[in-house]
Amino acid sequence: MKLTDLMKYNEIVIQCHDNPDADAIGSGFALYRFYKQLGKRVRFIYGGRFIINKSNLRLLVDELDIPIEHVTELDHEPELLLMTDCQYDGGNVQKFAAKEVAVIDHHQVITELPALSEVRSNIGSACTIVWDMLRNASVDVNLDDDVTTALYYGLYTDTNNFAEIHHPLDKDARDALWFNKSLVARLRNANLSLDELKIAGVAMLGYEYYEDHRYAIIQTDPCDPNILGLISDFCLSVDNIDVVLVYSVLENGIKFSVRSCSMEAHANEVAEFLAHGIGGGGGHLEKAGGFLQSQLLEKEYPKCKDASKNQLKHVYTEILRHRMDDFFQSYDVIYAGKDKVDTKTMQIYQKVPVHVGYIKTTDVGRPGDMLRIRTLEGDVEMSCRDDLYIMIGVKGEVYPMYKEKFDVSYVAEDEPFEIGDLEYTPNVHNAMTGEVIKLLPYAKTCVSTGTVCIFAKKLDRVTKVFTTWDPGNYMYATPEDYLAVRVDDPDDVYIIDQDIFPRSYKLSNVVS
Repeated sequence: MKLTDLMKYNEIVIQCHDNPDADAIGSGFALYRFYKQLGKRVRFIYGGRFIINKSNLRLLVDELDIPIEHVTELDHEPELLLMTDCQYDGGNVQKFAAKEVAVIDHHQVITELPALSEVRSNIGSACTIVWDMLRNASVDVNLDDDVTTALYYGLYTDTNNFAEIHHPLDKDARDALWFNKSLVARLRNANLSLDELKIAGVAMLGYEYYEDHRYAIIQTDPCDPNILGLISDFCLSVDNIDVVLVYSVLENGIKFSVRSCSMEAHANEVAEFLAHGIGGGGGHLEKAGGFLQSQLLEKEYPKCKDASKNQLKHVYTEILRHRMDDFFQSYDVIYAGKDKVDTKTMQIYQKVPVHVGYIKTTDVGRPGDMLRIRTLEGDVEMSCRDDLYIMIGVKGEVYPMYKEKFDVSYVAEDEPFEIGDLEYTPNVHNAMTGEVIKLLPYAKTCVSTGTVCIFAKKLDRVTKVFTTWDPGNYMYATPEDYLAVRVDDPDDVYIIDQDIFPRSYKLSNVVS
């Protein structure tokens, strides 16, 4: 859905979820301004029992003069009810009748969506989606300081102070939005109350520690999500704890925060595993979080529906503990150069000629510049130098390669590199100049020589490989991906994506 698809409606009521947070307020305000400036009759509302009373949200609304209204009924059916940061007939939204309904949201789909909808469950905030939709409507969002500040603060809070930001589009919004720094500083410092400080202290006294995998689980009373991050940051400093899970039960589900200092268990993977099938989660290697939705929890675990309020604490902790244990038992780890891979059970494959893209780092920067390549898989940092190339694979994946290895493995061609539609087009941020450059216009085509041979086998479990060229981070494989070992270098162990492998390798006639 595009924002221009809604231009045919003259009366638009924008509704966010009950008891709105900064993401709901910011995204709704941006939509309000957009349609108001186009001459539409617009209202911005929320329902439910409670009015906005948190000090930071009151400050946000008052300082930016956001015209949000608390209503319990509408006197007539509007032409269009535009939901933001929620879904029509969702558990946390008062239902109002309307002639047409549209939805913009970043949560998991829990109801039947209308034809007019834009739901991106992999994005960290509704503010990011609205920012992107405004960009696609040729709107320079930064011309309106109030809107950009509201969007920035909404993204900031919904990703737990950016700790849980993981999609590159969220990072682009964070980097692109100009905002009122003094107001955001005031909002940050008006976020917690003395009561919430007490909640944090009481919660930490009730920690549960599981020695086998060195993790702790802590439940808090309902509180601001930032409290969860505060508690988990503090507890991670305990010497026996490598992973912390802190959660709070809210009206419509469970908000949780994860922290990790384990090389083998990144926080974002823990969050994604915990939320799989019952919500959404993600973040960084060390900091992450997510939300488990009540309807999905009750569907997956019927005992949640039958439990009393007092029993729910133990039920939820049991569910989360089982999911944590399942996570730690769900993967294998290989340290290349230390662990010797048994190649007797593997077949030999030869690389076939495949066209991929390459860019000399000196084409997008000066020698010595620090470059941050933003991709769907995450940010990749490298120093700009004459002998270092940026490679773009057949699925848009990005990785570095030194010229010495490039010359052995590929033949350069002068043709521009072309690739199909990508969910996210990689770009490079030059930390020295601040310039952001799209990579694809600089990419040229190269073709693999076909001289590289590998041992390979299909994996049946999640596997994490710490490579010799990046021993501080691991390559992540899901079942059906391939484990590969170069025939000429048994310490060169890595992962090949299941979709890429059949296009890149063929069985070799070489006998091991």
